[in-house]
Amino acid sequence: MKLLRVGPAGAERPALLDEDNTLRDLSGIVADIDPALLADPAALDRVRAAAAAGRLPEMAAAAEPEGARIGPPLARIGKIVCIGLNFHDHARETGAAVPEEPIVFMKAPDTVVGPHDTVLIPRGSEKTDWEVELAVVIGRTARCLDSHEEALAHVAGYTVGNDVSERAFQIERGGQWDKGKNCETFNPLGPWLVTADEVPDPQALEMRLWVNGELRQDGSTADQIFSVAEVVRYLSHFMTLYPGDVVSTGTPAGVAMGMAEPKPYLRAGDVVELEIEGLGRQRQVMKSA
Repeated sequence: MKLLRVGPAGAERPALLDEDNTLRDLSGIVADIDPALLADPAALDRVRAAAAAGRLPEMAAAAEPEGARIGPPLARIGKIVCIGLNFHDHARETGAAVPEEPIVFMKAPDTVVGPHDTVLIPRGSEKTDWEVELAVVIGRTARCLDSHEEALAHVAGYTVGNDVSERAFQIERGGQWDKGKNCETFNPLGPWLVTADEVPDPQALEMRLWVNGELRQDGSTADQIFSVAEVVRYLSHFMTLYPGDVVSTGTPAGVAMGMAEPKPYLRAGDVVELEIEGLGRQRQVMKSA
């Protein structure tokens, strides 16, 4: 299933995108796309059954010319755990050694915006960068998992993330990476939460990102140093993962930081578009905060 949330920020309604690309209203069946839904297999089965039986009403588009706003595909996110330098080609382009263990940092849930919402370039920023990432959404409580099979069984689904980063804040200002990762609007997510049954191999997904129409990133999750299954298994030994937690699994080569001088960092008015195979597409316009 392709689950999503549609409507003004803070007032989104749950929806399903059917096989004919028609939006179907889920508000008569579930309260929201949230951790409670992901943790309830019976509720998800009711959604599947209603969709298969054609019992879901079509969702009317909003009045504005662009149609209804798509919000983040998940409400009430618990925590966002991110993996740095998790692609071989990205490590090479930045001159970093391949990590022996996953590099872990956190993003606050309040950085999350919809897939087409405006992204704000922070005051004083000169090095705001882009990162297309596969985001994994947890569906079952995970503690000290033993195997990759067990890890994948705890995944509810997948979505597209843009791990927007301010490199000077991240690297040049001392301390941890979090300062360059947690600025307002720095985590566009969506458009859909695609349930895990529709993604048979998370290590075979093409990923692309364009800036002002120019292809910047063109990679595949096949190049990940630590697979989705290994990342979830690994993290479960250091923290408990709960339904509604999000794990952002790293970006391929092609970020501004890895390019020759003058590095083409983002400026107000730039347009970033990104997609992951089968998971949908995002588009953001940059604006000064």
